[in-house]
Amino acid sequence: MDPPKPVVLSLGGSLIAPDDVDIAFLKRFSNLVRKKKDTRFIIVCGGGMTCRHYQDAAKRLGVTSHEDLDWIGIKATRLNAELVRAVFGKAAHPIVAGDPARRVRTNRRILVGAGFKPGCSSDHDAVLLANAFKADTIINLSNITHAYTKDPRKHKDAQKIGRCTWGEFQRIVGTKWVPGGNFPFDPRASKLAKRLRLRVIIAKGSDITNLDKMLSGKRFVGTQIGPD
Repeated sequence: MDPPKPVVLSLGGSLIAPDDVDIAFLKRFSNLVRKKKDTRFIIVCGGGMTCRHYQDAAKRLGVTSHEDLDWIGIKATRLNAELVRAVFGKAAHPIVAGDPARRVRTNRRILVGAGFKPGCSSDHDAVLLANAFKADTIINLSNITHAYTKDPRKHKDAQKIGRCTWGEFQRIVGTKWVPGGNFPFDPRASKLAKRLRLRVIIAKGSDITNLDKMLSGKRFVGTQIGPD
């Protein structure tokens, strides 16, 4: 019999390290994951401000290569992932996942992943891990409650999205990946998730009560993106 499908959490770096490491958030988050003793988790960590500080510094120092900027971002995600993995102690697999397209054999309840190679974000790695472990849903946790029809910081008429298809979502975020780009869900990850017919939930990660509702199958606040 196959083991139960894991819950894949794409944990935005803006939650782990909005500037300094958010210790209070990580305590609340880890307590909730520990409480769900019958659930297997794959937690894929983003880079947050650690990533952006280093990428901005590189640009000011004359670095223009997208590949170099991506490698800087990848290392930031892996630093965050090592921290998250260590917080869970023996409940987590002792090594941060490498190639997300390959299934890790582990008897631990929690597997932590991060960025892997240039050209995409940790969201893309979350999609690859979901596919490798036969999960059908990714919960994308960041600092926003919903995806919007437009960037709400620039457009007053931007509207929250409750549900949409991948086709509708791609018309909003486009198809091009930019290192350090600020997307609700990375365009390359969206393209792959659409092909694999995955469901992605976008929600505010700092709202632990709302996350608990998602994990418990209750009504929650967020955007749901699904197959066309």
